[in-house]
Amino acid sequence: MRFPIRLCATALCWLAAGTSSLAHAQAWPAAKPIRLVVTYAPGGGADTMARMISPRLGQELGQTIVVDNRPGAGGQIGTDLVAKSAPDGYTVLLDAASFAANPSLYKRLPYDPVKSFIPVSVLALYPNMLVVNPRFPAKTTQELVAMARAKPGSIAYASSGNGSAQHLAGALFAQRMKLDLLHVPYKGGGPAMADVIAGQVPVFFANTASGLQHVRAGKLRVLGVTGARRTAILPDTPTLAEAGVPHYEVYEWNGVFLPAGTPPEIVKRLSDAIRKVINLPENRERVTSLGGEIVAGTPAEAAKFVQAQTTEWAKVIKEGNIQLD
Repeated sequence: MRFPIRLCATALCWLAAGTSSLAHAQAWPAAKPIRLVVTYAPGGGADTMARMISPRLGQELGQTIVVDNRPGAGGQIGTDLVAKSAPDGYTVLLDAASFAANPSLYKRLPYDPVKSFIPVSVLALYPNMLVVNPRFPAKTTQELVAMARAKPGSIAYASSGNGSAQHLAGALFAQRMKLDLLHVPYKGGGPAMADVIAGQVPVFFANTASGLQHVRAGKLRVLGVTGARRTAILPDTPTLAEAGVPHYEVYEWNGVFLPAGTPPEIVKRLSDAIRKVINLPENRERVTSLGGEIVAGTPAEAAKFVQAQTTEWAKVIKEGNIQLD
């Protein structure tokens, strides 16, 4: 059987392209250093995770990893940069829980959170702590709920800004318990926590990594943690679910993503390397000391988790009428 010359040429092009892609995936990451784009400024939780794993991850992959902080617009700037990067495995995104909330917080994003990315791994989950100023009368979650119900709109909670993880944790708490709480947004978690410690605002959903030192110093009183299980660093502190808040489970988390179209071989190799590195004893100890628990599952598990988070926060944001643009 004779095939048209043009058809044969097209088939050869497809074959050559496929062979080239496979060869590239097998050679990765020999060509150049890997850029790990972090969507938040140096010193924050996402940056801490990136700098914790990058040296050993580079050793595991046999290539230098350069951390590139691109903060701004709730993570959109760095995320958009990676979305528009070549899908060759040399530009990697390390984002936070905002990745799942932004599609509902903003009417328009410069990227498609589903079509533009391949989830590689969810590194770890960090519950928040429901904390109050030590002089605040409520000593339990239910006492706080009773106070809020007695005087609707009179109890305020601080956050690091509109649409932040602390804002959404408080919104979900209010929705689950049918409370009218006053949200007070700040420009960052540091100023918010400082005012709660000073007694300007009584309630805060603090990150365990930044808030634990103040709890231990007696500057904040912890009423509960927001995870599904008690945290090892506060074993005597109940979860909010244990304290009577139904269907309440909130985490801050960090995930790794690659641009859509990245060869599956690269996705798998990066996922396997992350799982190995983050489970090293020194990294497990570091995550646990910050109140977190390691996940580092497969890309399929990461995709399922991110989708579930996106769906959950879409409901909370819609019910709370929270919009940032």
